[in-house]
Amino acid sequence: MQLTREFCFDAAHCLENYDPGHPNRRIHGHSFRVRVTLTGMPDDTTGQIVDLSEFGTILEHLREQLDHHMLNEIDGLETPTLENICLWLWEHLSPDLPDLSAVEVFRDSLGQSCLYQGSRHVN
Repeated sequence: MQLTREFCFDAAHCLENYDPGHPNRRIHGHSFRVRVTLTGMPDDTTGQIVDLSEFGTILEHLREQLDHHMLNEIDGLETPTLENICLWLWEHLSPDLPDLSAVEVFRDSLGQSCLYQGSRHVN
């Protein structure tokens, strides 16, 4: 069984690995949508995988760290690609959400997303 919540944030970044003159090298912004999925079975007492209010509080804490910030300035997001944003979110969510099974980051306006379903032991 899977339980999913989403949140959105707007942020700026630049990708310095692009050639000089490429638009992605300049500071620019995106609206991001994040989908976080837990996999498990409801416990016998609550009938839930996790309390949805607690789940929302954990996600809101991360959203506040990202929303309207320069992603390159956030520790661990110095190269804020979709892939690295997924990994950063996983690393920050997994200690509080042991049933974490997927993190997906979307840039809907560009039709892009990245899905990470890996282990909690990220290099």
